[in-house]
Amino acid sequence: MTRVATGRHYLMCPPAYFEVSYSINAWMDPDRPVDRDRAVAQWQRLVDAFLELSHKVDLVDPVPGLPDMVFAANAATVVAGRVLAARFRNQERAPEVPAYLEWFRTHGYPAARPASMINEGEGDHLVTRDRILAGRGFRSAPGAHVEVAQFFDRPVVALDLVDERFYHLDTAMAVLDEQAGEIMYHPEAFSPASRAVLAELYPDAIRASAADAAVLGLNAVSDGRNVVLPATATGLVAQLRERGFQPVGLDLSELLKAGGGVKCCTLELHDA
Repeated sequence: MTRVATGRHYLMCPPAYFEVSYSINAWMDPDRPVDRDRAVAQWQRLVDAFLELSHKVDLVDPVPGLPDMVFAANAATVVAGRVLAARFRNQERAPEVPAYLEWFRTHGYPAARPASMINEGEGDHLVTRDRILAGRGFRSAPGAHVEVAQFFDRPVVALDLVDERFYHLDTAMAVLDEQAGEIMYHPEAFSPASRAVLAELYPDAIRASAADAAVLGLNAVSDGRNVVLPATATGLVAQLRERGFQPVGLDLSELLKAGGGVKCCTLELHDA
């Protein structure tokens, strides 16, 4: 199959103040050393990869004291010019919201507003052509999915996450082709009922092994042809090539210490 890449628009935040000083997910250990300079270099390689693929990358200024602001995907969900900003479950991340809202309101999104319900942006909302796949169980509240459906006027498919390592939907699933409705996911990250829903909606999906999921191989970004993901997810790399995709493997091992990867660092501003 011939895959066609389409230009994307991403919002990202440099990890200038990145550290692991608290623990709000199963990956974070404040006693484990973090090399900030290495994290910055790995993040910059991710930005360079997007630019080399001819995508547009905008940057929001990092704020001192907000080490997780680098994980821009959690800041909002953006579809067709409408911005629903996050309402974080953990107080440590709550101050990120005003900084992101300020960026949106000064860059052509005057109606951007925060969610009423706990809602962690694209961390738990993956956008396809005809629906929004929405995670719940660890971060975003169940009621947030009703708000998202109404705000974006799109059907929402609620999916229950059951493994604390995969605390956001984007750690357990990635959209590969929005138009064709192709995804990849790790079945064991979901409840039996949600696995059944996914099997019905996406019978031909790529299923990630436990080993690939454990290195956050599903925390990936695709433009319909090129899939940027952790290089250590070797099984997924092989499966993607078999399906006609072009994997772009990167090392984000420092950011992984906070439970983040390629997608966590990348908020897509969907045009439609």
